[in-house]
Amino acid sequence: MDFKLNRSFGREIVLFSVILLFVEFVRGAFVISFLPIYGGKTLGLSLDVIGVAITAHYLTDTALKIMIGWLLDRISARTIVHLGLLVSLLGVFLIAYADVPWLFITASALYGVGMSPIWIVCLTKVTEANRATQMGYLYTIWFIGMGAGPIVCNLLLDTSPVFTYRLLVGLSLFAWLLSLFISNRRERDVDTIPLREQFAILKSKLRQMRLLLPGMILQTMGAGMLVPILPSFAEKQLGINPSQYSLILMAGGLFTIAGLMPMGRLSDRIGGKKWFLIGGFGMFAVGLGLLAMHPSLWEAVMLAALLGISYAALLPAWNALLASYVPPQQQGLGWGIFSTVEGIGVMIGPIVGGVIGTFYSQTDVVRLSAVLFGLIALLYLLFPFRPVSDD
Repeated sequence: MDFKLNRSFGREIVLFSVILLFVEFVRGAFVISFLPIYGGKTLGLSLDVIGVAITAHYLTDTALKIMIGWLLDRISARTIVHLGLLVSLLGVFLIAYADVPWLFITASALYGVGMSPIWIVCLTKVTEANRATQMGYLYTIWFIGMGAGPIVCNLLLDTSPVFTYRLLVGLSLFAWLLSLFISNRRERDVDTIPLREQFAILKSKLRQMRLLLPGMILQTMGAGMLVPILPSFAEKQLGINPSQYSLILMAGGLFTIAGLMPMGRLSDRIGGKKWFLIGGFGMFAVGLGLLAMHPSLWEAVMLAALLGISYAALLPAWNALLASYVPPQQQGLGWGIFSTVEGIGVMIGPIVGGVIGTFYSQTDVVRLSAVLFGLIALLYLLFPFRPVSDD
């Protein structure tokens, strides 16, 4: 990262990035690998129960986003992030004792509490100049953690589930301790207008971006459907072991990480976000469709690379587009509401994926997800949209 980018973020971005890295590492390991594998193989839970647990995680994460965003405009980020990560630490700790479904689901729900604050804080630190480039940086940090977590977790679960659990607890504790060093300094002035008026402003923004709302929900729903079934799909449908599954995840993650910053810069330079979104969602649909045809290991690795490039193309452009609808002086509340809209799909997806995977097949889940991403690409192709200026 060059000095100019570091300066534009402010000094605290380094600390926030480190916390984000550890939080997302644990989250990726916990949600994508530990819950499905531990819940299925160790506890003997069905895919629909695992899907409900994952949805419970995203439900608490999403339900708190608006409140946390509103609070971030009023009290210190350190207090909110510190308390949130403490509750998440409790959720990770409880999972070792979750030998009944309700406790398994409760532990997962508690873990979701601490996820919202750190990400929304990072979003409010992003400056207006070169926003897509900076979002590419943040997503690089996010994806390194989110991608490395399940890879490491898969490898460790093969040898020692107990050590894997202790590692997740230890890293959660470390992230919580790091949050003590967050400054109380506020970098942006916030309008002290009544909450009702702030919601009126954001309601106007939502009305202006109504063509984007279906895509916001469908894209997170399509991705969420895959979470509870992917490990089982890889093992039973593709015939690969956990180590090979880690190789596929690694290919997708590396190509995403390698592409995020260049795609962000290219999006800033060209100026048009639309075609990055259409191309990214379209390639994602094609990749998932081919994955549902039960490819060989190396074909699956190449498809994972294609999915990674697709993801890298759409993420910075998508968030730069959303940023044009966030009122500058209600950053916390604005990002909280938009994240909540996206979270609707995240909550629905795992339940839908788990139920379809249980009563039909994991392959059907992958096919349906591919159809959803294809529909999103078509939606953005047929219904043009333009960022709006502040009222």
